[in-house]
Amino acid sequence: MGTIHHPQPVKLFVGMLAARPEWLAEAETLLVGQFGAVDVASDLIPFDQTDYYREAMGENLLRKFVAFEQLIRPDAIVETKHATNATETELVRRIADGPPRPVNLDPGYLELSKVVLATTKDYAHRICLARGIYAEVTLHYHHGRFEPWPWTYPDYRTEAYGKFFLAVRARLRENLRSSR
Repeated sequence: MGTIHHPQPVKLFVGMLAARPEWLAEAETLLVGQFGAVDVASDLIPFDQTDYYREAMGENLLRKFVAFEQLIRPDAIVETKHATNATETELVRRIADGPPRPVNLDPGYLELSKVVLATTKDYAHRICLARGIYAEVTLHYHHGRFEPWPWTYPDYRTEAYGKFFLAVRARLRENLRSSR
């Protein structure tokens, strides 16, 4: 029988998607209120790999990632996904002049060896965690970079995303060293 070990804490991040930078800024403000200070943020990245969100969110979408200072337990991603869903609903109320879904919030976490996304959608490569929330390992760390899997979304394969996740990984390493 194996010995049960508590997993190391992980770095929470949220991928935000919207048509206007000011909507991303408003979302980030709400997220900081929920999860604390941001310590790594990406630049605004054009989201042009798919038109999947066009009907609900409009055109010329922008992606921004934020990672938070406070480390979390990996299983806290379930509560986090429910919280970001509620924040999306709040943003619909606040952004009255926007499309039906002005902001998309996709939480996940990074540990040294992988990037995990939380979702409400089941599929063959996803595992149900609890309360209708599934997780997938979207990227894995190999030879100094994050590598995709066959199911990895096209945008998560880009250099811009890889750069962000490497910065988050470096920050997580610092966090883990200082907590020893």
